[in-house]
Amino acid sequence: QVQLVESGGGLVQAGGSLRLSCTASARTFSAYAMGWFRQAPGKEREFVGAISWSGGVTFYADSVKGRFTISRDNAKNTMYLQMNSLKPEDTAVYYCAASRSLAVVKTSPGGDYWGQGTQVTVSS
Repeated sequence: QVQLVESGGGLVQAGGSLRLSCTASARTFSAYAMGWFRQAPGKEREFVGAISWSGGVTFYADSVKGRFTISRDNAKNTMYLQMNSLKPEDTAVYYCAASRSLAVVKTSPGGDYWGQGTQVTVSS
């Protein structure tokens, strides 16, 4: 099993920035493709972005492209989501997901392993 823990959520004004972290308990973190998903109240969980095993390839939903950046530090067993130019519609619980398959973490509903989520609230 892989345990995932998200952190870094909070309240931020529109136009501001926030960085989320996802730390994994895995002996071979680089064996897992990673993804970010989010779920707003009353809505289905949606894909945000994904990153390949060594970080060489990234994918983003059109809604966040150009504003969000995914990265990973395999030495720290951590994936990051840098969120810039935040909008109120970005408000959601953000979830970290992992899978040995990149295809799984770059589509909804995604993930073989999930974190508990971290709340991001963007005020207008």
